[in-house]
Amino acid sequence: MDTPLTYKGLPLVRSKDEFYYGNPNEKVIVYLKVLSTKQVGNQTVSDKIHVSLISTDTTLDPIRRMIKQGVKNGLYSALDVGAVWLQSELNK
Repeated sequence: MDTPLTYKGLPLVRSKDEFYYGNPNEKVIVYLKVLSTKQVGNQTVSDKIHVSLISTDTTLDPIRRMIKQGVKNGLYSALDVGAVWLQSELNK
């Protein structure tokens, strides 16, 4: 059985060019969408990432579920800002 992927102690799930970060049982999660990639040597890496902090309340319409959003360069930068947003919202 594979060990689940985590970042800063929270689940990180990937599906093609989309990532979901955080616990889906909490009130918010981070959604990341790879907008573009680039070549670094012989590797293809994520370049532009759209980061969204979204409510897990499915009774809200999709626009109201969006709390924060932005675009970052690189997956690490996107995950890092998403982690800050997530922790800040969970601490409210």
